Amino acid sequence: MVKLKEVGLKSDKSVFGQIAEHNHEQVVFCHDQDTGLKAIIGIHNTVLGPALGGTRMWSYASEAEALADVLRLSRGMTYKAAISGLNLGGGKAVIIGDANQDKNEALLRKFGRFIKNLNGCFITAEDVGMTTKDMEYIRMETKHVSGLPEAMGGGGDPSPVTAYGTYMGMKAAAKKAFGSDSLQGRKIAVQGVGYVGAYLVELLSKENADIYVSDIYEDRLREVAKKYNAQVVSMDRVYDLDVDIYSPCGLGGTINADTIGRLKCQVIAGCANNQLRDEQVQGPALAVKGIVYAPDFLINAGGLINVYAEIGGYNRESAYAQTERIYGFTLDVFDLAEKEGLHNQQAAMKMAEQRIERIGKVRATF
Repeated sequence: MVKLKEVGLKSDKSVFGQIAEHNHEQVVFCHDQDTGLKAIIGIHNTVLGPALGGTRMWSYASEAEALADVLRLSRGMTYKAAISGLNLGGGKAVIIGDANQDKNEALLRKFGRFIKNLNGCFITAEDVGMTTKDMEYIRMETKHVSGLPEAMGGGGDPSPVTAYGTYMGMKAAAKKAFGSDSLQGRKIAVQGVGYVGAYLVELLSKENADIYVSDIYEDRLREVAKKYNAQVVSMDRVYDLDVDIYSPCGLGGTINADTIGRLKCQVIAGCANNQLRDEQVQGPALAVKGIVYAPDFLINAGGLINVYAEIGGYNRESAYAQTERIYGFTLDVFDLAEKEGLHNQQAAMKMAEQRIERIGKVRATF
């Protein structure tokens, strides 16, 4: 999760100052004494449509860090939806607490009541610390929920689709860096083998890549390594590996002042959110090093695409077809970056902002 010092935020910075920094439309603080609910809903931008974003439950060190996380994540969802061609805005929610101890039906249903009161401005889905079962509880109080189980007409676990989009973006980045999108024989380090990371490793294994894996959870790490014949490396050593591709799939901020000089890869493409500790610093630095960076909010958009597909009646083939377009969008980002002398993160953000601006003008016309 985000740390205040990692994103340049100070604990004494005003709440409204933080909200105004990235022009958020609305931030809702949810509190209920009876259930112990403490949650924050961040709505960044709704020009393209209602804000859709997952709810995560996490034991934040402070309420200030929870706010910083929800603001950063909701902003990322705006760019993710816009660049993926979806008619959605960006939002995110966090529930402060230990998902293993504090989560219960009453708390989740109370949270659902807060979402209901937003009258469709925010639609939530599953994120870290949450499950499809939790979405069922929230759905009991509001219809503005996606990421539902297949038995309820939803798409179920979005992890496979997120992994597929990341895989498409990785192949596009390989095409740019190596002249071929084949990953056969490529040395790829996957940092973080949770649900999405494990599905990505499976896809890479099917293409006969040479895979290295690391994770903070030893049991899961050994299981994935054994299943897909991957080599286990420590969380710290992963930055020093002589690999073709580094794929951050765990926590954000792993590309930072401490690690960027150690990276020997030619491509960075992973499913983690907010991979660059400071996009204005590490974005240009990666370009100077000649590393092809596939912007995270673009290539990890498969999960958002999957839950968006539920809104009009879920169709798995349609969701995967839309996710496959990430390959072309990623190449478009590289082309724009080269044409205008931008680093890849800048180019992706520009593409997203241009779509928001153009559609905003369309909707302002009567």
